[in-house]
Amino acid sequence: MDYVQERVVREAAKETVELYGLATPLNLILIAITLYTTYLLYKPTPPATLPREPPAVVFRTFTPRTLLPYNGTNNMPVYMAVRGRVFDVTSGRNFYGPGGPYENFAGRDASRGLACHSFDEDMLTKDLDGPLDTLEGLGAEEMESLQGWEERFLSKYLVVGKLVAKGEK
Repeated sequence: MDYVQERVVREAAKETVELYGLATPLNLILIAITLYTTYLLYKPTPPATLPREPPAVVFRTFTPRTLLPYNGTNNMPVYMAVRGRVFDVTSGRNFYGPGGPYENFAGRDASRGLACHSFDEDMLTKDLDGPLDTLEGLGAEEMESLQGWEERFLSKYLVVGKLVAKGEK
């Protein structure tokens, strides 16, 4: 009879070991990974946020003197005129803003300088209250180059105004 009781005790212990045999560290890790993956799949997503719209730009009429402050200094936007159109080139501040290779064109009429591929100060209109540069004296090659620049600006930047001589509207 002792043999039967001993056998019953062994079988009972065996069932306990088999029950705890499922709770191995590997199985616990797999269960944790499964639960975490299920959580990631079914967790609520935050609502989508739309990007902020850039501030509205009002089309303005500029004279050479009123265009001059828009050169990128003092947190001002960078504007540049080409053949009477004023472009907002602020997104290209590293080229047209302070310290950029085209910085002398910022806040100015850059038509003649772009046409002649020159960054010299003498390409810019000296008299800010005088007439606009009529681009007289430029050859066909320079005018074609200027047209290429203008097309590039039109495809890349917003036109924010027009450039007129002082006293014009």
